[in-house]
Amino acid sequence: MAFTPERARVHRMRRITAAHLALWGVDKSAADNVVLAVSELVTNGILHGCGDISLKVLYADDEVRVEVTDGNPEPARLSAAGDEDVSGRGLLLIRCFARDWGVSADGLTTWATFAAVRKQ
Repeated sequence: MAFTPERARVHRMRRITAAHLALWGVDKSAADNVVLAVSELVTNGILHGCGDISLKVLYADDEVRVEVTDGNPEPARLSAAGDEDVSGRGLLLIRCFARDWGVSADGLTTWATFAAVRKQ
């Protein structure tokens, strides 16, 4: 999905992602982690990107891959948020919950992968 960089889009992308994960039968614990990553990556794209944002959520072979492209060639980086900071922990959360994460060679896309087994 491609969309304009408006803060209200974060909630909508979370809802759409959660609905797709439920349709695919992804277990709730894994789905919650994926939705958190969508929220963080889309927010980063809105705050730091250039132009429209693109979100892809792919599911295959018990793995979900989230990709957010934001038009900014400056790659996303982990930051060290202080105790009093109200932001700056999104990529750290993704690093903790994701199987893997990274940035495309051109710096435009940040991605994360998650183990995601189907509900039994």
